[in-house]
Amino acid sequence: MYIKRILLIIVLAGLVAAGIFSYYIYKTVFLPNTAFENETAFVFVSSERSYADVRSQLKPLLNDIESFDKVAQKKGYVQNIRPGKYQIKKGMNNNDIVNSLRSRNIPIRISFNNQETLERLAGRVSEQIEADSISLLKTMKDEAYLSTNGFNPETALAMYIPNTYEFYWNSSAETFRNRMLTEYNNFWNESRRAKAEALNMSPLQVMSLAAIVQKETAMADERPRVAGVYLNRLRIGMLLQADPTVIFAIKKETGDFDTIIKRVLFKDLEIDSPYNTYKYPGVPPGPIAMPDISSIDAVLNPEKHDYLYFVADVSNPGYHIFGKTLAQHNRNRQQYINWINRQGVRR
Repeated sequence: MYIKRILLIIVLAGLVAAGIFSYYIYKTVFLPNTAFENETAFVFVSSERSYADVRSQLKPLLNDIESFDKVAQKKGYVQNIRPGKYQIKKGMNNNDIVNSLRSRNIPIRISFNNQETLERLAGRVSEQIEADSISLLKTMKDEAYLSTNGFNPETALAMYIPNTYEFYWNSSAETFRNRMLTEYNNFWNESRRAKAEALNMSPLQVMSLAAIVQKETAMADERPRVAGVYLNRLRIGMLLQADPTVIFAIKKETGDFDTIIKRVLFKDLEIDSPYNTYKYPGVPPGPIAMPDISSIDAVLNPEKHDYLYFVADVSNPGYHIFGKTLAQHNRNRQQYINWINRQGVRR
């Protein structure tokens, strides 16, 4: 009887111990362990990752970092950190968190437009993915890569079609650049190339002209008409005489792309630069800015008309008045000159 009692006590003690251990395992692995109030939080794991880095990001997000350590160690995560952007949902347990960090790298959407230089583009992209601006710029300027793929330092910016793209946050500079080349080639499909050929222009020449169109008007619905003006000029061998190219030439010569020039002066038209379309015929050697898709398609699908001139319409801000003859243009231009003088704009 005494022995049975001892055995019963041992069995009960074992059951209690097993229960305590089971609860400890359950609490460590399966109970919610998030400390934030929002529905989600994000962890960014760099390519130079270590568990200490991940842990430092997780610590303020979790109620019990030590229990997470145990589960991460047990599941082999500590020795197998993977870079990327990961989502932690409110109420997740340690098991779920480790599973998310191991296999659920979240794609992000990056966008860029209106950049005037590769330097500006690299800076903009580096704000959105892991790659820094220095590595991005070095990759973008790789002359061997550019030459192999039909670009040069002057046309390199044209390779980047402004849009929104899906990437992984930990994408390298090379991954970004190579993907943009693929997107460029996809954009210049058979239909667009045929339209460029019909204009006796290469895709890169279209991009250069589209950049001018974009700088001339912010109104997308007016861009086909502005593009038609420039194509008319090219058709008859007339200089493009586009003020934005002069402004770009000044910025490029000074190296200061933060310069704000609201008024192009006659002396500015004398700057000796291949980008100065008052001096040099045809389109510039490269885009003066990053044209968006509406500007590119405006060049490829221009409005058919006989206009050769245009000037800002002060009675309809953002739009222009168009003229077929120089005499018409001079009359139209006078209203703009009177207005800008009244504003006191000297530069």
